[in-house]
Amino acid sequence: MNAKVSGDPAARGPGLRTVVGASAAGTAFEWYDFFIFGSLTAIIARHFYAEVGEATSYILALLTFGVGFVVRPLGALVFGWFGDQVGRKTTFLVTITLMGVATVAIGLLPDYSQAGIIAPILLITMRILQGFALGGEYGGAAIFVAEHSPNEKRGFLTGWIQTTAALGLIGALVVIIVTRLTVGAEAFNEWGWRIPFLLSAFLLVISLWIRMKLHESPAFQRMAAESTEKRAPFKESFLTWRNGRFVLLALFGIMIAQGAVWYAGYFYTRFFMERVLKVEVATVDAWCWP
Repeated sequence: MNAKVSGDPAARGPGLRTVVGASAAGTAFEWYDFFIFGSLTAIIARHFYAEVGEATSYILALLTFGVGFVVRPLGALVFGWFGDQVGRKTTFLVTITLMGVATVAIGLLPDYSQAGIIAPILLITMRILQGFALGGEYGGAAIFVAEHSPNEKRGFLTGWIQTTAALGLIGALVVIIVTRLTVGAEAFNEWGWRIPFLLSAFLLVISLWIRMKLHESPAFQRMAAESTEKRAPFKESFLTWRNGRFVLLALFGIMIAQGAVWYAGYFYTRFFMERVLKVEVATVDAWCWP
């Protein structure tokens, strides 16, 4: 794990452990930002969709949460291209800043009673930005680690990036539980729910500090130095059967099934416990560990 990056013995920069740790930590912070919303859907529904009834407001809040998933593929495409043009490190800094700013902004938004229809519009806009940023972050982090890793350890090391969703969810739940216990349930429902979002400002500073220490991957540096012809990455990836078959296999053979199990398993469990079984929210938070 302490070995230097592969492919260029002369390369100088952070050790492999630092690269993996910084990439995984930053991505975990982004998942924390993304999952706070889902964990607080019931409270957000009351504040931003209060005028349409309890059941409808909850559905609208869930749809707002879902908007983030709709734009994730677009974020992956845009930031994947951006990363090839300007570098992985710069892309990291952009995605994590975008996510952090959008999350903090949710904690500062006026609710429906203060701003009317503008409140849910702003909320949806912030969710779009969150999903867009996470789409670029998740794949970018895996690529960054892969480009630093020796061939025989590439799968193992990029696997750390896959753990970040669970770590981000655990972090979100811990912060929510501690905040609720600290300010009390009534105050949390009134204004304390904003605190977990606002704490993202602190996480953003830490993430930027960590990632500023990273260097571009040797693979990207070689690619930038050797590339003399124009490339069409989208066409090469999606419109040729040689590459497109792997995209389809990953999408329909792996990611759709994995996503359905993960998100339905966690968030529908919350919905069922809160809305059908009428379990106390604090109890739901304590039991809904990944």
